[in-house]
Formats: sequence, C-alpha cells, structure tokens
Amino acid sequence: MNRLLIVEDDADLKEGLEFSFRADGYITTAVSLASDAILQVEQNNFDGIILDCNLPDGNGFDFVSAIHARFDIPVLMLTARDSEVDEVKALELGIDDYMTKPFSLAVLKARIKRILKNKNSVIINSNGYSLDMGRCRVFKGDEEIDLSSIEFKLISLLMENKDHVLSKERILEHIWDSKGEYVDDNIVSVNIRRLRMKLEEDASNPKYIKTVHGIGYVWKEV
Repeated sequence: MNRLLIVEDDADLKEGLEFSFRADGYITTAVSLASDAILQVEQNNFDGIILDCNLPDGNGFDFVSAIHARFDIPVLMLTARDSEVDEVKALELGIDDYMTKPFSLAVLKARIKRILKNKNSVIINSNGYSLDMGRCRVFKGDEEIDLSSIEFKLISLLMENKDHVLSKERILEHIWDSKGEYVDDNIVSVNIRRLRMKLEEDASNPKYIKTVHGIGYVWKEV
C-alpha cells in the first residue's frame, strides 16, 4: 500500500485529494505548512509527495531542496502559476512531475501512479532482512519492520557498506548535516540503539550492528 504526503494550504482541495486517494487504497497524510511537511518526512516513510508550490510559510522549491538533500522521495508539484520559468526550475530541482491548477483529478492520479511505478526499487538483502530502497521499507521475511525515515537512512548506509566500519563523523555527514551542524552529538548512538531494539534479537548483545570502539559502527554479515 503506497503512502502519500499531500502538502496543500487550500483546505477544500487538501481534503478532496486526501479523500480521493484514500478511496483508491493509498495511505495519506495531509498538511498545510512546509514546516509540518518536513516533520512528517523526517518521522515517516512516504512513497510520494503531492506538493503545492506556494505555501503560507515558504515555497515548494525550498521544500524540495531541503528534503532531496536527505531523502529520495518522488514529488509531483501543483501550482496556480502557469510559468515556464517555474516549470524549468521544478525540473532542474529533480521534481518528478509538474501540473498547473486547475487540473484533472484523473490525470493527477495517473501521473502519481506512473511516478510510483517508475521509482527505482533496489533490494538489499542481509542477515534475513530486506531493504526496499525504492519504497523505503524494511522487511524480515514477510514482516515489515516499522522504522522512521532517519532509522531507514541509517540502516541503509550501514547495510550498503556491510562489513566496513563507518565513523561517527561519516554517518553524521551522510544522514544529518553535511555542514557539520548537528542537533546533538549523541544522535548517532541514540538511533543506533533504537535500530538495535527493532532489528536485534538481543539489543544488549548485538550480532549485526556492532560498535567499533573509538571509531564507529559496522553492519556485520553473519
């Protein structure tokens, strides 16, 4: 079941989109502010985003720049401005599709379906776990493991570099802030602990996510 984030400040349109996509079987979350949308992306795994270009606390272009630095989520942008400059800017930012208002709901649904279908889905397997990189999902056998976006990003980095020790600094730069401006020096160890609680049989004696004292962490293939 695909998960959509709808970012739209027009209350009627937001409610209509959420209702219509839910009726088609999507799991939807709808917000009106760019700041709320960023929080949702940080806390949940979304397969796609429907994004209004103009928001009360910013614009869609800044939002896309912020999330694409950290997350790989397809975006379809909606705008009331029929401007070639805006469309070119959207495509240059890596926005997957662009529609002007008013639009056909049927066409919007078809475009979202195409975007999600075309999304690359690389699978990484290790120690009985499967990472669906395209959909940002983690499975153990047929059971999905519920991870936050940050936790998924962290386990992806570890498993992509399995049996290679990653320093705390590299993990921080890759996942949180390439400029070195971190929320908390302990953020890596906190999220490592959370991952162990969800993935290890015995979090206090981990088999997969190992600490290399004085250096960092490593995902061990056993």
